[in-house]
Amino acid sequence: MTLSAQEPETSREFVKQSSLYQEFLAEREEILKHKWLESERLGYDIGFERALLDWIRKHREGWRAARRTPQTSGGARVISISGS
Repeated sequence: MTLSAQEPETSREFVKQSSLYQEFLAEREEILKHKWLESERLGYDIGFERALLDWIRKHREGWRAARRTPQTSGGARVISISGS
């Protein structure tokens, strides 16, 4: 029995809707923005690999933490204060 080279449309749609794939796309977009900004700053195209490594080293941790933090519609953090 052989597997076909093409996946069924439903499988591809499932992947596109998965949270892991959405997270990948969001991270890729940030890396591309970083590539553009750094290339503009330096005056030449730094390439995707250099931008990727630089973004991971400098920005990934903070970016992921910010995405995990619940936010209000205005972008401010929601802080709950409970007291006695």
